[in-house]
Amino acid sequence: MKFSLSSLAGVVAFATGLAGSTMLATAQSESEGIVVYNAQHESLTEAWAAGFTKETGIKVTLRNGGDMEFANQLVQEGAASPADVYLTENSPGMALVDNANLFEPLNADTLAQVPENYRPANGHWVGVAARSTVFVYDKNKLTEDKLPKSLLDLAESSWKGRWAASPSGADFQAIVGALLQLKGEEATAAWLKAMKENFTPYKGNSTAMKAVNAGEVEGAVIYHYYYFGDQAKTGENSKNIASHYFKNEDPGAFVSVSGGGVLASSKHKEQAQAFVKWVTGKGGQEILRDGTSFEYAVGEGAASNPKLVPLADLQAPRVEPSKLDSKKVTELMTAAGLL
Repeated sequence: MKFSLSSLAGVVAFATGLAGSTMLATAQSESEGIVVYNAQHESLTEAWAAGFTKETGIKVTLRNGGDMEFANQLVQEGAASPADVYLTENSPGMALVDNANLFEPLNADTLAQVPENYRPANGHWVGVAARSTVFVYDKNKLTEDKLPKSLLDLAESSWKGRWAASPSGADFQAIVGALLQLKGEEATAAWLKAMKENFTPYKGNSTAMKAVNAGEVEGAVIYHYYYFGDQAKTGENSKNIASHYFKNEDPGAFVSVSGGGVLASSKHKEQAQAFVKWVTGKGGQEILRDGTSFEYAVGEGAASNPKLVPLADLQAPRVEPSKLDSKKVTELMTAAGLL
């Protein structure tokens, strides 16, 4: 087959055009928006992403998973990670990524939107929401005077077979992390050993709450919003229960911080910084107030859902969110036979 010079030139022009369009498509895809590794509740982050995109025009692609699943994945991926932003339900995952030096420091104006007790001192990530530890209990079996005064009381033999938790979840492990920070390794190990003897394990906080409601156990250690979320729907899984707040700076009054951070490897740092700023600002925090996640707003001066016990009234202990030691927690819970 013979080619004329003109046809050859056409092929070259076509190939050049194809290469150019491919490069253009690549450039366009790189500028399309940000990728968020999302370990927060999907519906909440979808609302955040939609609000942010509507206001800024920046597209947000969500990849959903678990706190520690993504934390370990980010450590493995390192500088090659496609993620621009990492969001969690609890802070131990943030601490793991931060300790691997994978976060870009957040802009000062973003940090200024959140009080110091809801973010680490180094400014590498920030609190985006919060949740309180509670003891949900069967109102048909327990009266207020029979409730545990402290989380530590659940280690007593009198509570054997009467309470539940979900030890495999990031939520409960964050609570153990707070206990470790507040009371030390020896006390935490002893409490976990007693827990193994006393409690009934369930997979998931919702399942543990349902078990209390069904009369299988008298109480369970979970986070507050499971009760409010069920009440906002049919209430069928929470009609027999109430929530007990330990208060008095007890380990059981621990308030867990959900975190947000920008990856140092991000190729879209300006957009990623803008997203975290938006979530911690007026728009993002109003979604917490008005939505159905029933998590606490943590922005400076931001109001939470009016159905919730005010954050200031929880009398939570002071816990440094960046120092919740997930590795030591795993070791201690494994040694106690809980994992």
